Amino acid sequence: MSIKELDHHILRRMQQLGEPAARFSLFVIFFWFGILKPLGVSAAGPLVIKTVDWMPLLSPQQWLAVIGWWEVLIGICFLFRKTTRLAILLLFLQMTGTFMPLFILPEITFQENGIPFLPTLEGQYIVKNIIIISAALVIGGNLRSKRPAEGNPHDKD
Repeated sequence: MSIKELDHHILRRMQQLGEPAARFSLFVIFFWFGILKPLGVSAAGPLVIKTVDWMPLLSPQQWLAVIGWWEVLIGICFLFRKTTRLAILLLFLQMTGTFMPLFILPEITFQENGIPFLPTLEGQYIVKNIIIISAALVIGGNLRSKRPAEGNPHDKD
């Protein structure tokens, strides 16, 4: 097998495995971290409660549970191609709230005298969601293709 053939083989395998791996990863992240919130054992719980304490209709604890179940639903929806659009919609709505602490709680999300270049652990936890958004965009961008495993017939060297 030549280097070029090996390269094509590896790229095809990455195309076959990439989207399913991203879907499963998003499922794990959203389901696992989401279910911890209504169970009252999420490390992110205190930050979420401080972020939503101004919101009407429900108590901060109730909002924490709603957000957790919302995240569980996002995770489940990413498992199935037919529910991917719903997953992405729910994810983008959820991410709006996820990034809020960077703006409304900078004393928690950034180190003193370090705004915006020295995020705290909480700030890092939030900023890493950029990769989650990117993965959702890649998955969504493949929805109209026949199947990601089939590869792109227009690929050239």
